[in-house]
Amino acid sequence: MTDVAARRILAQVRTIAVLGAHNEPTKPACYVPEYLHGQGYRILPVNPQLVGEELWGEPVRATLLDLEEPVDLVDIFRRPEHLMAHLPDILAMVPAPAVVWLQLGIRHDVFAKRLEAEGIEVIQSRCTLADHRRFGLGRVS
Repeated sequence: MTDVAARRILAQVRTIAVLGAHNEPTKPACYVPEYLHGQGYRILPVNPQLVGEELWGEPVRATLLDLEEPVDLVDIFRRPEHLMAHLPDILAMVPAPAVVWLQLGIRHDVFAKRLEAEGIEVIQSRCTLADHRRFGLGRVS
């Protein structure tokens, strides 16, 4: 994924589902979506262990299929060995997300190729927070 493509994506998306969202401020799955929320993105947290809590003004959902509205991007904070278990849910989302973004350090080429075969753009091993700052995008509206 090129910087141009990553910048385009971050400039276009507005609603982000965060798979593996966390409530511990020292964890990337908390402070990255917190930063994005502060930049005006709508963040929809997904983590079955945190259902019943609210993060970024939204109830935590158990699965991606529990989301009741379309999302532009699924931002994933899960280990590579767990990604294939989430593939059916991503593929069943209606409408499908335009982008699946694997956070820094997360790569899974088979997972990515399967999503790309369905027309979903995939970014691997990049940080949405770091890229947003580096590109100087500012708040979204």
